[in-house]
Amino acid sequence: MVPTPTVRAWRPPVAGVVEVLHAYFPDHAYPRHTHDTWTVLLVDAGTVAYDLDRRSHGTVPRQVTVLPPHVAHDGRAASAAGFRKRVVYLEEPLLGTDRVGAAVDRPGWADPVLAAAVDGLHGALVHPGDGFEAESRLALVADRLARHLAGRDVDAPAVADRPLAWAVRELLDGRVVEGVGLADVARTTYASPTHVVRAFTAEFGLPPHRYLTGRRLDLARRRLLAGERPADVAVAVGFHDQAHLGRHFRRLLGVAPGAYARSAR
Repeated sequence: MVPTPTVRAWRPPVAGVVEVLHAYFPDHAYPRHTHDTWTVLLVDAGTVAYDLDRRSHGTVPRQVTVLPPHVAHDGRAASAAGFRKRVVYLEEPLLGTDRVGAAVDRPGWADPVLAAAVDGLHGALVHPGDGFEAESRLALVADRLARHLAGRDVDAPAVADRPLAWAVRELLDGRVVEGVGLADVARTTYASPTHVVRAFTAEFGLPPHRYLTGRRLDLARRRLLAGERPADVAVAVGFHDQAHLGRHFRRLLGVAPGAYARSAR
């Protein structure tokens, strides 16, 4: 039986992200083409051989590959098994045009930290309602990519900025249900998105999106114990829907919201 290609593509409502693609291709070969975005590629299975600006390259699983905008490239499976990949297409200004040459010279890195960060970004982009998490993860991914492309130390030190961290926490505490975007937080605090995430994490031991989720789960638990239905609770405390509430509730508390509510009866 001939394997069937599978493709899932979408445009998430996350600033800086143009498109996301998850695909399996048993034998597809891309002709030479260009994009007007930065292409961040994570190959989960198989190997992709490609030419970038007439230079030959190849990917391996867990290597992060970055193809710069407006530079011709192709791509094809390097074995009969085909390849499975995840791609996030980023707006050109996110990494800047001045780094195109560096990406042509070296378009990929076997960096486990970067691979895990890109994997986490995809995990957030898949789920409706996790936009704040996706923005936070994207800020760190973009920063690490920029450091690679600039030839700088990629392991940035922890950022100590207590006044900023506490200002962000106060802002989140005041917007638990309605939520807030990372760009709004950055504008309000006059700090870069990356600095916001790092300063908050250094001060409180978790990133801002996880803090906000925890606050929403606090509210959800109280409403569930008061007898409210999980579907009503989810929207009332800021989650996208009941499935969104359930996923985060089980991750933190180990049980579904309904089971948690029934345990108090």
